[in-house]
Amino acid sequence: MPTQTSTSPTPEDQHSLLEKHRWLVFVLPMAVYMLIGSIEPSPSEPGGKMLGLAIPYSAYPLVYTAKIALTLVAIALVLPGYRQFRHTPGLLAVLVGAVGVVVWIGLWYLSNLMGLTQLLARLPGYGPRPEFNPLKELAPTPIWAWTFLAIRFFGLVVVVPVIEEFFLRGFLMRMVVDQDWWKVPFGKVTAAALAVSIVVPLLSHQPGEFLAAAAWFGMVTWLMVRTRNPWDCVIAHAVTNLLLGIYVVTWQQWVLW
Repeated sequence: MPTQTSTSPTPEDQHSLLEKHRWLVFVLPMAVYMLIGSIEPSPSEPGGKMLGLAIPYSAYPLVYTAKIALTLVAIALVLPGYRQFRHTPGLLAVLVGAVGVVVWIGLWYLSNLMGLTQLLARLPGYGPRPEFNPLKELAPTPIWAWTFLAIRFFGLVVVVPVIEEFFLRGFLMRMVVDQDWWKVPFGKVTAAALAVSIVVPLLSHQPGEFLAAAAWFGMVTWLMVRTRNPWDCVIAHAVTNLLLGIYVVTWQQWVLW
C-alpha cells in the first residue's frame, strides 16, 4: 500500500513562515487580543454591537477568558520568533516598573483633580472600561470569582506586557525608522519613533489616563534606549501592571481596570 505523507506543519515550516512574514511575531498576538477585546461588554452597553451581537455584561468573564486563551494560542504560534531576543532582563527594569505605578496612579489622580478626566471623556471614539469587579459580580459563585480574578491578573501581568511591548517597540517604533524594520537594532530611535511611542499608547488608553500613559510610556522608552533589551521593557510593564492590579483590588478602583 502507498504510504501517506503527513500534512501537519513541522517546526521547519513554522520557522519558514515567520522568516517570510516577520511582522507576524509582533503583530499577530496583539491583533487577536484587540479583535476579541472589541466585543467585550461594558456596564453601559452590550458587547459586539458592530457585529450585530448583544453580549451581556454578565458574560464579560467568559469573553475575557476567551481573549486570553486565543492570545496565548497566537503567542505559541509565533514563539520561535521571540527567541531572537535572548537578553536577560536586569534590576533596572523592576525599578522602572515600581516607580512607574506611582507615576501612573499619581497622574491619574491629578487628571481627576484638574478636571481633565471629565473634559477629555467627551472625546469621540472612547468607550467606558468594563470595570468588572469579580468579587462583587460573581459573588454567588466564589470559586469562579477568584478563578476569574486570577485569570485577570494573568492577562494583566503576563500576556499584556509581552504583546504590547513587542508590538509597540519591536514593530511599530522600528517600522517608522526604516522600511526594512527588522534590520533596525532594538533601541534605536528617531523623532518619529519617539512620537509613536507616546501617541499610540494614548490611543489605546482612556482619556483620563493620557497624562499617566504619556509619562509611563516615556519612561519605558528611556529604559529601552538605555538597555536595548525588549525583555527589560516587558518586565517593567509587568511590574507596573502587577502593582496596579493590587492597588485596584485593594482600594476598589475598578475604573482603572
